[in-house]
Amino acid sequence: MPTVITIPTPSSFSFQRTVISHGWCQLLPFAIDEKNWKLTRVVDLPNKQPFTITMSANRQAVKVEPSRTLNQTETNRVIRDTRHILRLDDDLESFYESMSSDPEFSWITDQGAGRMLRSPTVFEDLVKMICTTNCSWSLTKKMVTGLVENLGRLSRDGARTFPSPQAMALMPLNFYTDEVRAGYRAPYLKTLADRVAAGELNVEAWLTTELPTKELIKQIKGVKGAGDYAAENLLKLLGRYDGLALDSWTRAKFFKVRNNGRKTTDKKIARYYSRFNEWRGLALWCDMTRDWM
Repeated sequence: MPTVITIPTPSSFSFQRTVISHGWCQLLPFAIDEKNWKLTRVVDLPNKQPFTITMSANRQAVKVEPSRTLNQTETNRVIRDTRHILRLDDDLESFYESMSSDPEFSWITDQGAGRMLRSPTVFEDLVKMICTTNCSWSLTKKMVTGLVENLGRLSRDGARTFPSPQAMALMPLNFYTDEVRAGYRAPYLKTLADRVAAGELNVEAWLTTELPTKELIKQIKGVKGAGDYAAENLLKLLGRYDGLALDSWTRAKFFKVRNNGRKTTDKKIARYYSRFNEWRGLALWCDMTRDWM
């Protein structure tokens, strides 16, 4: 019987709010069981068959159940990935202080909202973000499923990993148009994979760079297919919350929640959240997704 891994969590952490913080929990190789509040993920390891982990939580810790017995190196990898995915090391103390001081937003602190689920790698997050642009959520799911089911490595239980940049780079452009159904995004996905696989672009370095946010946005937007929306959303997964990442859904939700159903300008939306300074993008997202739980 595989040993359950226990990872202590911060007092402000909410497993449920983190898991459903945005749509990543619905995209392979994640899978969510909302009835029992369990999140599964396929873990990829070099030179070994992938395996599945199932995450759940109580008030003090996250419990991680691997699908097979792990050695110490593999256990350390699972702990590292889980902490990264669930944002357990993010320092949100000043965010919660800011939210607590505003009656309209104090629920965020009370419920432990604010941690946004992310993938183990920036590459996966960036690919998925490109797959969310200018399309329905159902199409995003189809594209990501196509990538995983065609290129992901197979685990013993039949689930697949997210494909590596190298696996994606090996595929011709027509794979992305015909199999993934990526449409105009096809050359963007192909070019991104080629650049990362060749070592020309190190997207993982964005996690730890000391570049000012404005310069980092320029680098992200240097990736074909990553415009303002994708860049500002990716910033949230990198731990920077300056951008509002407005799209048709967030605008419509703001009109309903904060403007009596009337349309307004992006400038007015920006003014509304400007009091939260560097946390304004996260405050907006929590505000718009309050009713998700």
